Amino acid sequence: MLLPLELPAGVYKNGTEYQGRGRWIDSNLVRWTDNTLQPMKGWRVRSDESVAGKLRGLVSWKDNDDDRWIAGGSFSNLYVYNAAGIQYDITPTGFVSGIESATFADGYGNTFYGTSSYGVPRPETDTPQPATTWSLDTFGQFLLACSSDDGKVYQWQLVVGDDATVISEAPVDNTGIIVTEERFLFCLGAGGNPKKVQWSDRESLTVWTPLATNEAGDIELQTTGSIQCAKRVQNQTLILTTNDAHVATYQGSPYVYGFERVGSSCGIISKKAVSAVDSGAYWMGDGSFYFYGGGKVQELPCEVIDHVFTNINVSQMSKIFAVTNAKFNEILWFYPSSTANENDRYVAYNYKDNNWHIGTMARTTGVDSGAYTRPTYVGTNGYLYEHEIGFNYDNDTPFVESGAISLGNGDNVMSVTSMIPDENTQGDVTANFYAKFYPNGDEYAYGAYNMSNPTDLRITGRQLRIRLTGDTNSDWRVGVNRLEVKQGSRR
Repeated sequence: MLLPLELPAGVYKNGTEYQGRGRWIDSNLVRWTDNTLQPMKGWRVRSDESVAGKLRGLVSWKDNDDDRWIAGGSFSNLYVYNAAGIQYDITPTGFVSGIESATFADGYGNTFYGTSSYGVPRPETDTPQPATTWSLDTFGQFLLACSSDDGKVYQWQLVVGDDATVISEAPVDNTGIIVTEERFLFCLGAGGNPKKVQWSDRESLTVWTPLATNEAGDIELQTTGSIQCAKRVQNQTLILTTNDAHVATYQGSPYVYGFERVGSSCGIISKKAVSAVDSGAYWMGDGSFYFYGGGKVQELPCEVIDHVFTNINVSQMSKIFAVTNAKFNEILWFYPSSTANENDRYVAYNYKDNNWHIGTMARTTGVDSGAYTRPTYVGTNGYLYEHEIGFNYDNDTPFVESGAISLGNGDNVMSVTSMIPDENTQGDVTANFYAKFYPNGDEYAYGAYNMSNPTDLRITGRQLRIRLTGDTNSDWRVGVNRLEVKQGSRR
């Protein structure tokens, strides 16, 4: 008999391996498009030189002359790049550097007497001081920037050779900034108040004092959290705190903006862990994923949640960032695994087909296509990379691996004699098989097989799983492979 391997698109990686039976349970550098398995495209270097520190914040835009720019900031510097990838350091005069990695502040006198060793300073808090990130946006054709540690608002007016300059009238000690759809500049955590939102007059960066003749204003959100970031979503401004979510809706004079809490217990895990598309905003919380598309915040069911949150470096969660890849209907979150100090893994959600996939990739920040034709991400080596082009993976390999495959309830031994592959470029994908008689029993490996038509096999077991590895120089596709199976006894 022929056993079709019709595994649903996406990865399921919660609980045990056997719980993932009939599903894909691991992947790297692959995705599903209309239920067809295919590789993610590769990348190539865009910038001509590296940066000081790690970039944590990126924006791209076109100016009024249709010239393209990318800007990014590290803990110590602010950079812009032109379309040719030439880098310019535009770090403002008087800029106060932050920290590259999250750290715990040590001190004496914390916790109870007799705890730990004498003479050893204890952490002053269980929460680390987060790594420095940048909030970047544009006001017309000009760049606006705010570092989470420096807290001042800067502007760069496209003059190569000039540094960004402070907007002296704007609040200081801000958490971040955003320009709303109505072209107001919001300062988040304004003046050092973690709950305060303050905005300038419409179309102005210098008028901040509310008067009857302007629309400047401010409000302190009714929240038990602290403001982290904001996104433009469906003609509203979504404001995310460590605990909840609020939206600001333009109302006009005299109140200018109305604020409403749209979600509780849905705080964001880091300042950069949110991305927005036409349907709404998606973000990572501390143990869950969330979506806002109008109305109320919804928790997003995740089929790899166990894999992500049981293997994450909790002390470096401030480095997590989200980026959209709209061409493939994806939101990607890059995060540091439990043994890594920098982001080395990603988890991706296909919001059109409602599936997840996972993999390894070292990136510190990124931006989707728009001003540029392809997404741009930044490596931990400080270089900009153009993604979704070619098949360079820096010695990494695309693969996907299934959970247990069995006959019926798995109470019969099966003998697999061949496979009929379903591949558009036959020979560009290899297959390995692993067989067991019991979920916790010994596993026997078979392969690799080049997937000829048919592929002769000799595998026996109650359950088996398959691993497909793609050629790194081919745009392959895999559909529904079939196994020639003979049923054996239950003994």
